[in-house]
Amino acid sequence: MPRKTLKQWLPSPARIREFPCLHMLGDWIYQSNLWHLNRYSASMAFFTGLFVAFLPLPGQMVIAAVTAVLLRCNLPLSVALVWISNPVTMPAIFYMAYRVGALLIDVPVQVMEFELSCAWLRARLDLIWRPLLVGSLLCGVLFGSLGYFVVNLLWRWRVSRQWHKRQRRRRATVRTGARGESRQP
Repeated sequence: MPRKTLKQWLPSPARIREFPCLHMLGDWIYQSNLWHLNRYSASMAFFTGLFVAFLPLPGQMVIAAVTAVLLRCNLPLSVALVWISNPVTMPAIFYMAYRVGALLIDVPVQVMEFELSCAWLRARLDLIWRPLLVGSLLCGVLFGSLGYFVVNLLWRWRVSRQWHKRQRRRRATVRTGARGESRQP
């Protein structure tokens, strides 16, 4: 991923300091290595953000932030990627994770009507928690790893492409410079 493109999307540390809800976390989230954008920090942030996005837990942004600090990867990128599982996409993501988990641990898929309420969740949680947890962890690792490798490969490809362009420009400059010198007496 090109650094300039990612930097356009990510907020600056100064902008993040303006959020009053983050003042309780102290100054440790403003460490400069958490805001650098390089191949490792971007790739690992994609892994962290995508993995945490599949966890069926509240407070995914906090979990992603703590994980980013522990792994020393880009903090805003890992927190932003958690929003892949937003209120619109969350039912589809967790249903897919439940189906994957049920398939893996050989549990029959429970056909039930879904109702968005705490009472429904308490009543059905004992039936769905194991397949949901197994499927969420597997999907998180799978999609997190996929994000890690894709960003890593795109970053390497982009750097290689820019390096080759620079080499061609240097060769062209040397050739035109050599021709220009040979014409002069």
